[in-house]
Amino acid sequence: MNKPDSYNRMRLKPEEVDLIKKHRGEYVENINGNSLLDLHLKERGIDKKDVVSVKHWQNFKGEPRFSVVTKQNRDDLALFKKVQDYVKAHAPSYKYIQRKTKDGHLLVRNCVDDHIGKYANALETGDEYNVDIAVKRVLEGVQGLINKSKGFHIDKVLLCLGNDILHIDNVYNTTTKGTHQDTDGGKWWEFYDVALDLYVKVIEMLRHIAPVDCVHSMSNHDYQSGHYLAKTLKAWFRKTKDVRVDAGASHRKYYKYGNSLIGLEHGDGAKVDNLPLLMANERPTDWSSTLYRYWYLHHLHHKIKYKYRDAKDYIGVTIEYLRSPSGSDSWHSRKGYTGSKKAVEGFIHSKKDGQIARLTHYF
Repeated sequence: MNKPDSYNRMRLKPEEVDLIKKHRGEYVENINGNSLLDLHLKERGIDKKDVVSVKHWQNFKGEPRFSVVTKQNRDDLALFKKVQDYVKAHAPSYKYIQRKTKDGHLLVRNCVDDHIGKYANALETGDEYNVDIAVKRVLEGVQGLINKSKGFHIDKVLLCLGNDILHIDNVYNTTTKGTHQDTDGGKWWEFYDVALDLYVKVIEMLRHIAPVDCVHSMSNHDYQSGHYLAKTLKAWFRKTKDVRVDAGASHRKYYKYGNSLIGLEHGDGAKVDNLPLLMANERPTDWSSTLYRYWYLHHLHHKIKYKYRDAKDYIGVTIEYLRSPSGSDSWHSRKGYTGSKKAVEGFIHSKKDGQIARLTHYF
């Protein structure tokens, strides 16, 4: 039986194929002896020898766009090692704080996805965001959560680090993967310095409430520099008995408090449906000794909540994507990823009953 015409595959004529090849060839056409890729690399100070891979496409105007991944600079690693050693040698000694010994509650402070260095213009996106606004929101958000937690006796603070504290990861103003970002005019090391000063202040604020456990999560925007930041904070507070920093590079972290087992991940790794069994498999002892289990995820910048229950209707694992304080940049606005409320979130856990309160500070 003959197929109708609508099923026949349309074949391109030879001259049409040549036209497409010519059009695609514009990516590598020479302009004053340089290809468009060469010009892209030159504008961003990228040495072609450092390029690992390149993705290219065209926007709706037909203009070429590139995503360039570069190999890690060993000189940068050596420099960071020197900085870390210097911080360790000059780490300040904080005065020990005498505290009440009665049982209390855990304050989970989740002011993450700060994206320090991101730039957004309200005329384009409806959101104004820059380094100054990022710093102001983080400090305001931390104080807001502290104020909202005053009705509870807090005996421990869990501070989430990582999760795109920094917007870019290198001198080329790109994420770790190589995606170019709109930035607030500074250099990556300037944003790093701002983030370091900011989170030293945050930890100093929180340790006046209770001992602070900091847990770092690897993330897609600042996979390397975010890890360096956590390592530097660990060196900074190495002499402080009531501050602990987990700066490990594991993609999933776990924290046990009383009957609660808390999983922390950026949210761009394992599939959500796999997280409950991953928790049970990776932390079997903690799983069996707790009644309440939670995953706190980030990355998406807006609220999503899932709940998994077992046959007896006990809470199995509650999974939440948490809000972000950062504004919507040009890309998010163009794609329509706007409208979510800007906020930082925190939670109160009791040793006996798990999560008993949620704290939200809106901007």
